[in-house]
Amino acid sequence: MKGFISEDRHPFLVLLLLLAFMLGGYFVASFIYLALVTTVLGIEVMDLTNLLANPTEHPEAADALLLFQGLVQFCSFVLAPLLMLRLANVNIDHYLNWKKLPLPILLLLAGFLIIFIMPANSLIINWNAELSLPGFMKGFEEWARAKEDELAELTKLIANFGTVPRLLAGLLVIAVIPAIGEELVFRGVLQRQVHRWSGNAHVAVWVAAIIFSAIHVQFFGFVPRVLLGALFGYLYLWSGNIWVPIIAHFFNNGFTVFLLYLQQTGTIDFNVESTEPMPILTILISAVLSAALIYYLYKQFMLTPTRPESIAEAAGERENT
Repeated sequence: MKGFISEDRHPFLVLLLLLAFMLGGYFVASFIYLALVTTVLGIEVMDLTNLLANPTEHPEAADALLLFQGLVQFCSFVLAPLLMLRLANVNIDHYLNWKKLPLPILLLLAGFLIIFIMPANSLIINWNAELSLPGFMKGFEEWARAKEDELAELTKLIANFGTVPRLLAGLLVIAVIPAIGEELVFRGVLQRQVHRWSGNAHVAVWVAAIIFSAIHVQFFGFVPRVLLGALFGYLYLWSGNIWVPIIAHFFNNGFTVFLLYLQQTGTIDFNVESTEPMPILTILISAVLSAALIYYLYKQFMLTPTRPESIAEAAGERENT
């Protein structure tokens, strides 16, 4: 039986199918959310519109938004791409190569790389946050700044991880689900299809990274997120295994959530959300260690016998049925 993603199906059409499945996942998540918001959170559906329109005025909004974000991420970014691949009759195990794990130490090092690189990245975060656009782009800059402030308020509302139950909920919704879902979409499908389309692995990595950053709609954090997405992309390209960028992504989000928990419980006195650069010596050490670790991982992944010949293989890797 042939799936609707055939070997000669154009990558652009595959990506349109992915988008359609993700939109379908969003609507499914919305229906589930409406059913759960009353039974689980005790919020009447009639009150939901006002709550979502003015979340800072409602104490229960944090849980409602966290639940909505978790459901949307799970249905749109996890279930949707897997369902699309399954209905396409693609051999998912071969497509994602997720049953042949690299050595555990390499997975851990991929995760710790993200932590080691954070001080060096703080310099880029500060530059992007303080970026001033030319006069003719004043309107866009004002819109972008307003959008940043709006998202910062929502993030501050959701990121209340001062108790262990909320920490666990935050790790699930902010770290586990996005790490799996966003890597499935951006590296597992998008990067592979752009690679297949362009025939250039580097183009695929950077296009996926740019789109990955753009969907977060944070212009003044755009560049560091592009670089982070590119790092995930190269880890996937070199290893050929989707678990490697998933673990790295989880370390990035999970470490931030854990730091927020420590900050909110008074364990550390450090502004986790600051855009100020770290001390220059810390940045230099971070850059050297990160470069060395990236090179080491590159060499190890290129030597691993579980690495497929190319992650640019067509999406028509189908089961013989």
